[in-house]
Amino acid sequence: MIPQPRCPHCRHFVFLDQLECPRCGAEIAYNLRTRQFFGVRAGKADIHGETWFTCSQRGWGCNWLVHEHAGSGRCFSCRLTRKTPDTQDTIALEKLAKTEESKRRLVLQLADLGLPMEPWYEGNKGLGFDLLSSISLGRPVTIGHASGIITLDLAESLDDHREALRIRLGEPYRTMLGHLRHEVGHYFQNVLIADEATWETCREFFGDERVDYREALQRHYSTGAPAGWSESYISEYSTMHPWEDFAETFAHYLHITGTLQTAAAVGMSLDSRVTNLRDTDVVPLLSYAREPVQRLLADWEWMSQAFNRINRSMGHGDLYPFEIVPPVARKLGFVHDLVTAAGASADEVTALVQAEDEPVGV
Repeated sequence: MIPQPRCPHCRHFVFLDQLECPRCGAEIAYNLRTRQFFGVRAGKADIHGETWFTCSQRGWGCNWLVHEHAGSGRCFSCRLTRKTPDTQDTIALEKLAKTEESKRRLVLQLADLGLPMEPWYEGNKGLGFDLLSSISLGRPVTIGHASGIITLDLAESLDDHREALRIRLGEPYRTMLGHLRHEVGHYFQNVLIADEATWETCREFFGDERVDYREALQRHYSTGAPAGWSESYISEYSTMHPWEDFAETFAHYLHITGTLQTAAAVGMSLDSRVTNLRDTDVVPLLSYAREPVQRLLADWEWMSQAFNRINRSMGHGDLYPFEIVPPVARKLGFVHDLVTAAGASADEVTALVQAEDEPVGV
């Protein structure tokens, strides 16, 4: 579905997280079903004869709309959050607002890809998020995934905290959105691989996930990645265990498809007439669901080079500081096949965003 990040009144471009149009000042809100912004008045909008309300978390930056049937008034993305800091902890809640912004971007992308998102309150091992603060709790919060629940440390929304960890761990890239994409990869590995034949194929690419995880974790942090890891893996962390290799590869699939979709939405392309490096134009697509992974990766190779050059011209590091070697390309192909085979229909996405809220008292 084509995203429409434009003001409904003056048609000025707006970012996905904005509550007001930067040009005309109109109050706006985003509708996941239509992928459009709508003007709101007195906290509600009329969309094709139906009433939608602003999310009850709008005061904390949520700009999504909620169908009138949603019980507590929280949008679909906010309903996926299971645990948050205490309501009196305003400092932690400010970090939560920033993290929820990244989560809404994740949920939107998963909906665009047609991936199933059964909420944690509707089924065993459904998708949910525990968003806690190590600073407020005074103890570490372990980032991870278990039985559908993704736990994140809100302290990672602080640039200095996150950057210090990135440097200490020797990572070329570390963002809250990156964490979300990685952890949701663990969730979808168990959702999208539903039979033993597919698991066997998965093991051919990533290794046997049944090997002891704790032993692999201890080995990784004591000895590091094996020599020559970059010849077969997308990152050092992916060498730790087959689960982590899949999750890292899944995250990069989301990095690539999300960035190419944005490039396509704003009309970016590469003109072959201005360079002798290639003989065809590179025109990113809004969706690669009907394309082979080779088309996706070929477009990304050229576009990521352009993005990296642009970043360097501003004195920043590469936008995408990774190399996709042939074994990683084959892993991405496996993920591409899983994702495109699981594509949900527009009606299924509509059912998600219009569903009743989670049971009272959960």
